[in-house]
Amino acid sequence: MKKRFISTIALAGAAAMALTACSSDPEPGASGSAAGGDGGGGGDTIVVGFAQTGSESGWRSANTDSMKEAFSEANGFELIFNAADNDTAAQIAAVRDFINQGVDAIVIAPIVEDGWDDVLQEAADAGIPVILEDRTVSASADLYNAWIGLDFEAEGTKAGEWAAAEFGDTETKMVVLEGTTGSAPANDRATGFDAAIEGTMIEKVDSQTGDFTRDGGKSVMEGFIQNYGIDNIDLVYAHNDDMALGAIEAIEAAGAVPGEDVKIISIDAVHDGMQALVDGKINYIVECNPLLGELVAAAVTGVVNGDEVEPVQYVEDLAFDQAAAEAALPDRKY
Repeated sequence: MKKRFISTIALAGAAAMALTACSSDPEPGASGSAAGGDGGGGGDTIVVGFAQTGSESGWRSANTDSMKEAFSEANGFELIFNAADNDTAAQIAAVRDFINQGVDAIVIAPIVEDGWDDVLQEAADAGIPVILEDRTVSASADLYNAWIGLDFEAEGTKAGEWAAAEFGDTETKMVVLEGTTGSAPANDRATGFDAAIEGTMIEKVDSQTGDFTRDGGKSVMEGFIQNYGIDNIDLVYAHNDDMALGAIEAIEAAGAVPGEDVKIISIDAVHDGMQALVDGKINYIVECNPLLGELVAAAVTGVVNGDEVEPVQYVEDLAFDQAAAEAALPDRKY
């Protein structure tokens, strides 16, 4: 499938039908009312089941808000929302529930890549289109209609290229805070970063999952400090900002200065992460834009109405050093 890169400006205007109305959908983890749509054609309400990963990070909260705004009643949708709290079995069960309810379309942000073949086949057998958002799956592309999200490997490559330029000629001991094991962003961000630093003097001494959470990042970083000593860790590569923020707490508790004694590279560019970058506690952040709702809503409308929809849509990410973060932070929407 051909990749299509969409600018931030295009993201804002790609779906003119999606207004910025507030949603009255259930809180994360709860299900909405039973499906009652008529297939979405001819101005009917489109009933959409959205299986979110959970609420593990600031990025995920912003992503959920974007989806709820786009799939609002004012925009012609009824949204049945489920957040699986990073439980893959619970997420698959939620998708089966959407199928049983006979929704018009299903949107999934898959927690992990594997294990989706059976339930996606069940959706296809029921004639219910599926749109993937944010994360990818290893199942055949024939089992879903479109995927809209970010190029996680390119994010890792950007982060790694900066690390290579800054530290590649100096002996640098690095630890990695991985995202959820088996998830597309964790896999791809590791691949891109590792390829970018290959042949440099950056040595990865340890790598463990913090599950994309602040508490997880803090706990894993505390373990690294206990095992190797704070003086033997020069660089932290965190797969998201929340884990980087947790690492900052652990580094400070160990009596070191994050951003100076221990350099930190992160991915996401959510508000708290950007503020830490402005404050000098993080050194570089690659963006992962969570505001995918309008594009996903446009794709759902298209497939329900029988229109041709681009099967793979990538949103381009930016990258920030301290000066760029300071300039961007006042106008950030997440």
